[in-house]
Amino acid sequence: MISCEKAAIICNKTQYKEASFMEKLKLRFHLLMCKTCSAFTKKNSELTSICDKANLNGLSASDKAKMKQELQGRT
Repeated sequence: MISCEKAAIICNKTQYKEASFMEKLKLRFHLLMCKTCSAFTKKNSELTSICDKANLNGLSASDKAKMKQELQGRT
């Protein structure tokens, strides 16, 4: 079984369609056992839905790449 911390990471990845099949499967098993993470996942889904309805836009791919380069240069 995965930890709650790992479950939260996979939950976030799932929201953005970045989680693998195995990660999703591990998350589902964890959610069956952990009511806290189950509630977190539900709230996370609601927040994503609200943001989608509000038509909020994120950074463009080029802006993300630029930000990533700047952050890597600081470490």
